[in-house]
Amino acid sequence: MQDNAAARSEVQALRAKLERVQGRRLDVPVLPTHPAFTELLPGGGLRPGSAYSLAPSMSLLLALMARPSQEGTWCGVIGMPELGAEAAERLGVNLDRLVLIPDPGPRWLVVAATVAEVLPIVAVRPPGRVMDAEAARLGARLRDRGSVLIVQGQWPQAEATLRVSEPEWSGLGNGYGYLAGRALTVTSSSRRWPVPRRSRMLLPAADGTVSALQESAPAQYAPITAVPRIGERELLEARAVG
Repeated sequence: MQDNAAARSEVQALRAKLERVQGRRLDVPVLPTHPAFTELLPGGGLRPGSAYSLAPSMSLLLALMARPSQEGTWCGVIGMPELGAEAAERLGVNLDRLVLIPDPGPRWLVVAATVAEVLPIVAVRPPGRVMDAEAARLGARLRDRGSVLIVQGQWPQAEATLRVSEPEWSGLGNGYGYLAGRALTVTSSSRRWPVPRRSRMLLPAADGTVSALQESAPAQYAPITAVPRIGERELLEARAVG
């Protein structure tokens, strides 16, 4: 019993040390997103007090916010004037839990910090490069309030960085028809795992939502153990037939 108590004490001390170093609590429950992103996000969801860096893909951003908003979490989007309510709703975002600030002006960082005071999820597109000191100040606000920051673009000390590649659209026939869906690969890099993780998904699928795809396995070939010897006569006959 004493050994178990000592082990628990050591674990708690180690956790406290890691929390001081990383500036966040490790036992905070994550906000779940679509199952297609579970293996791409540390902890399987969006961790309160953390920032995430995304490729400039509106579909990817909306897909990450869809499930939290459906479960009642308020989301704010700052500095993305092209984002329309119809597109957000099509990808599953609950419009009753969405706040849009298309033009925050030059003081976007102040606006983001203010919004993070009251909304659990804040998405922003910085107009330019973000300095480490600016990111650190906003990060402290996020940890204090337990908010999640999703950034379209680079962000220092991001919990995870998600990028998209290999897009393939479907739905068009021989020169006619409508685009019905797009398959792409989402790659996630994080300090919490040694190599990037990849997942193939439909984003959007034919119904406008997101759907995970099973990546096809490489073809299997039987090993070649011996090559039969072809005589001169057989070779001449093969050439004659060809």
